Amino acid sequence: MLSDFKEFIAKGNVMQLAVAVIIGGAFATIVKSLTDEVIMPVVGAIFGGADFSRYFILLDVPAGYEGAMDDYAALKEAGAAMIGYGAFITAVINFVILAFIIFLLVRYTLRVMEQMEKKEEEAAPEEPAGPTEIELLTEIRDSLKK
Repeated sequence: MLSDFKEFIAKGNVMQLAVAVIIGGAFATIVKSLTDEVIMPVVGAIFGGADFSRYFILLDVPAGYEGAMDDYAALKEAGAAMIGYGAFITAVINFVILAFIIFLLVRYTLRVMEQMEKKEEEAAPEEPAGPTEIELLTEIRDSLKK
């Protein structure tokens, strides 16, 4: 079982997948920063708030909480029960941006692969066609007649 696992890990596809996951994680950080620092402030300004991710519905205040009732970070840290719909919308926008970029990458990669396959097909010389079965049988018949 251990040797099978080593063989599995040593395959190139697994290593490529590992690299893709690491790069994807780093790319997700970039997309999150783009969304949090660039896109969401613009969306928040359009909808009348400076930070869209701070929109929430407060359900219950923890006992002993004396901070501001509109401070999302402080309420969250205190353990208040709330629905953070602004953070959810931000996460959905992050997902849509990331999914669109992955779609573009896959689409571009597939097109490049198709173009490479077409070039290989065009570049590959056609092998000369050998005689057909009928031609071979005719040749054998003629040889037998002689």
